[in-house]
Amino acid sequence: MNFLKTDLDGVYIVEPLLYRDERGYFLETYRDEIFREKGLDMQFVQDNCSFSKKGVVRGLHYQARRAAQEKLIMVCRGEILDVAVDLRRGSPTFGKHISVLLSEKNHRMVLIPGGFAHGFSVLSEEASVYYKCSTYYDHVLERGIRWNDPDLKINWKVSAPVVSEKDRNQPLLNQVPEQDLF
Repeated sequence: MNFLKTDLDGVYIVEPLLYRDERGYFLETYRDEIFREKGLDMQFVQDNCSFSKKGVVRGLHYQARRAAQEKLIMVCRGEILDVAVDLRRGSPTFGKHISVLLSEKNHRMVLIPGGFAHGFSVLSEEASVYYKCSTYYDHVLERGIRWNDPDLKINWKVSAPVVSEKDRNQPLLNQVPEQDLF
């Protein structure tokens, strides 16, 4: 596996080794010993899969401090724009984001540590997104930032975003209570 650093400390693009032959391909999505060799010692306890249609924007989601989730995200079908926003107070990149194109064709993954909000938009007709989490989902500790916060200036690359009511009503980053940041 190849781990590419991004402009946000702790966020990596992960390129798995792909083995192709006449039958198709095989790749490892996660191997604990390889991640630990890279200094990324984490334990994943929950796997999730979401299916969405073109134009859907999901996010920006995170869990409060004691339940902060590290995530490893990949696309099994389709293409998405994956976004991570730094919520770590004191970080030189606080409030900054990165966007990474993930698809069934490029096989890239994104590793996002705790302390970040996460979201994605669907660029293909449909997309299946699979991701691992280091802590269990807890609806009481679930938090979010409005997907179209003007201070974040995220270009989701969709012309007519389809957004849930919950995500439309999230606070702007500058409205998030101090105790909900990292």
